[in-house]
Amino acid sequence: MAVRPIRVFGDPVLKSPSAPIDVIDEGTAALVTDLLDTVALPGRAGVAAPQIGVGLRAFSYNVDGEIGYVLNPVLVSVSGEPELVGEGCLSVPGLWHDTLRYPHAVVHGIDLDGNPVVLEGEGLMAQALQHETDHLDGTLYLDRLDPARRKQAMREVRESDWF
Repeated sequence: MAVRPIRVFGDPVLKSPSAPIDVIDEGTAALVTDLLDTVALPGRAGVAAPQIGVGLRAFSYNVDGEIGYVLNPVLVSVSGEPELVGEGCLSVPGLWHDTLRYPHAVVHGIDLDGNPVVLEGEGLMAQALQHETDHLDGTLYLDRLDPARRKQAMREVRESDWF
């Protein structure tokens, strides 16, 4: 289909919880194609449907050469000692802040045929799974920053040329 433009901080779709996908049809297949095309660009680890303006529970990922998607993802478990890792977001361009994330994560969902999907990962994949499921719950990584970092990040957002 197409690489879709990324919605940026301030767009209400980014702060709204996404609806589950109840029917898998041509529209769902087109959404998946758009998510895959959009995440395939260099430097992108994940794209959630709200980031392309669609309030449905779906995301794509592009980690270590593996590109895929999941519908109706649920973060079912995280493990390990949470650690601060550098994190950015396509919807908050140009900003990069240390964010507390677990080193291991597991997501369950389905594919376009309704078959179960289990995504599990460590490192960048774990971070992407947490980051993208946050998007589907209306949470941006800025919301996870400690108060002092969040205050600094919000100042950077206000001073950015895209806000």
